[in-house]
Amino acid sequence: MLDTVDSTNAHAARLAPSCPTWIVAAEQTGGRGRRGRPWISLRGNFYATLALQPHDPPETVALRSFVAALALRDACVSLTGVPQAFALKWPNDVLLNGGKLAGILLESTGSGGRITQVSIGVGVNLIAAPDAAAVEPGAVPPVSLLAETRCRVTPEAFLSVLAPAFARWEAILITEGFSPLRQAWLQSAARLGEVIQARIGPQTHTGTFETMDATGALVLATPAGRLSIPAADVFF
Repeated sequence: MLDTVDSTNAHAARLAPSCPTWIVAAEQTGGRGRRGRPWISLRGNFYATLALQPHDPPETVALRSFVAALALRDACVSLTGVPQAFALKWPNDVLLNGGKLAGILLESTGSGGRITQVSIGVGVNLIAAPDAAAVEPGAVPPVSLLAETRCRVTPEAFLSVLAPAFARWEAILITEGFSPLRQAWLQSAARLGEVIQARIGPQTHTGTFETMDATGALVLATPAGRLSIPAADVFF
C-alpha cells in the first residue's frame, strides 16, 4: 500500500504491470473522477486501481465498470449486512441510503484499435465524505460508510473483500458474457422506472429510466421516443 500518490490510476499507467495488480494508496494528491473532475481524497477512505491487460475488444473492456460496481456492492453488503441500503447508479456509482458512497473510473491505453491496458479506479468514502458544497450542483450528495452504517472499515480490510468479489464477477463476464451481470445490476439499479435526466455535454435528455441494454447503455423513454445513451451524466 502506498502512502501518498498523485492518483492510483496514474500510478498504474506508469507501472504498466504485466499481470492483474491492485494498487492502493492512503492518500491521493491529484485524484480524479469522470470527465477530469477532482476526487477529494481524505485519509482513511479507499483509493485503489486494478490494472489489467485485457484481450477483449474495446466494447467488452468498457463493461468492467459494471464488474466493478457489482463487486463494490457485494463488498459493502458483506461488510455491513444491509443489502437494502445499497443501490447502483448508472453508469458507475454506488449509492448508500440514496447518497453517493463510491465512484469508478476506467482509463485505458492502446493502439491500432486494441486496448493494451485498462486501469479501473475505485474510490469509496469509508470513514468520511466530502462536503456536499464541493460537488457539482444537482449531483447526489456524498455519504460515508461509517456515518451511514456505523461500520468502520480500513482500506486494507475493504480490499480483502473487494478483490475476490471483483474476481468472481470478472470470471462470470469471461465465461458467461454480460447478460448475468446486466440482470444483477438491474436488480440493484437506482431509480429504475422513474424519471431521470441524462446530460451529454450541453444537452439534457429527460425520460423514464426503462432499462440498461445488452451493451450497457442507458435506455430512456422520452416524449420523442425511446433513447439509448452509451455515455452521460445522470441526475435525479
